[in-house]
Amino acid sequence: MTDSFVYTLPSDPIALPLVTQLTEEYQSRYGDYFEQGGASVEMNRYPPERFGAPDGAFVLLLREGKPIAGGAFMRYDETTAEFKRVWTDRDHRRQGLARKVLVELEEQAIRQGYSRVYLTTGFRQPEARELYLRTGYKALFDLDAAPESIQILAFEKALLSASAFVANGNANAFSALATGK
Repeated sequence: MTDSFVYTLPSDPIALPLVTQLTEEYQSRYGDYFEQGGASVEMNRYPPERFGAPDGAFVLLLREGKPIAGGAFMRYDETTAEFKRVWTDRDHRRQGLARKVLVELEEQAIRQGYSRVYLTTGFRQPEARELYLRTGYKALFDLDAAPESIQILAFEKALLSASAFVANGNANAFSALATGK
């Protein structure tokens, strides 16, 4: 079993199965809760180019050439990347793939000059909320409040490059984060 990352755009045909599945999942969880048109409106809110270099990135994790997870970011401000669309194929969950995608996106954001990540998730995605908390993201909302009362759950994280981890004596911590162990 061979996994590899590939950088492309959400409009690339190889991304279509994953993007379609994500749209269906958003629609099933939220419907038109946030706005008329639901997931289709949200998934088409930004042109695909927003997730391309030099300000963004769209990455797919491929297994044997097929997309099994992915994510993206775009410029939020001069120092901040906004992560979007972190997703794992429904048949490949519970394997730590979203964590691998997060690490890859963080490293790519560092390579592109960002020092901070901002992201949001919806209140009906408790697995995403927990993933972000477990991977060092700081909640920008009251963790004791009912998620439904907040609706859009925002997070942030300062980015440290691998060399900064090692320089701070955290090589083992970085290795564990990168491998998901």
